[in-house]
Amino acid sequence: MTERTTSSSADPPRYTRRPFPPYRYLPFQGSGTLPHPRNDPGGHSYDAEEDYLPHFTTDDWPGCEPYLYGIDLFNHGYWWEAHEALETVWVAAGQRETQCGIFVQGLIQLAAAQLKRVIGSPVGAQSLTAGACEKLAVVQGVFLGIEVAPLIAEAQRCLREDRGEFPRIALRFPDRIPSG
Repeated sequence: MTERTTSSSADPPRYTRRPFPPYRYLPFQGSGTLPHPRNDPGGHSYDAEEDYLPHFTTDDWPGCEPYLYGIDLFNHGYWWEAHEALETVWVAAGQRETQCGIFVQGLIQLAAAQLKRVIGSPVGAQSLTAGACEKLAVVQGVFLGIEVAPLIAEAQRCLREDRGEFPRIALRFPDRIPSG
C-alpha cells in the first residue's frame, strides 16, 4: 500500500511520494509560456514513459499509484498534469463503458475546469464543471475513496464564488484488517 504523508495542516495530504513536476503547465499563456510538458523537448514530461494500467476497478484505487498521484497533482494545483495522470486510469477503467470510467472522466473534467479557471476561461470552466458534476453524480456516498456529494458541492461553490479557492479531494481509505 502507498504511504500517505501530510506536510502541514495548511497543505493537502499527499497520497504518494512521487515528486511533482518542476512547474505547473498553463496552456495559452502567451510569450514566456513554459514549454508544453510532452511536445516540447524542454517540457517536464518530454520523452517520459507513460504510466500503464492493464485494468482499474473500484477495488483497485487504494494501491493504484497513477490514481493516487493524479489526486496528489489535482490537490496541489497541477491540473493539466492531473488530467494526464487520470487519463491513464480512465482508459484502464473502461472509459465511458463503466460507472468507474464515467466517474474518473468526471475527475478529469473537474481538473480541466480548474485549469480553465486559472487561465481565465469562465465559459469553459462553467461547462467543464457542469459536465464533471454530472459524471461524478453517477454514484452516491463514497466512491473510489471520495465523498461524492461534498466534492460536487465544493466544486460548484468554488466556481460560483470565484475567490481563488479550488476544490480538494480528500480520500477515505478503507480500514485494513490485520492478517494472521
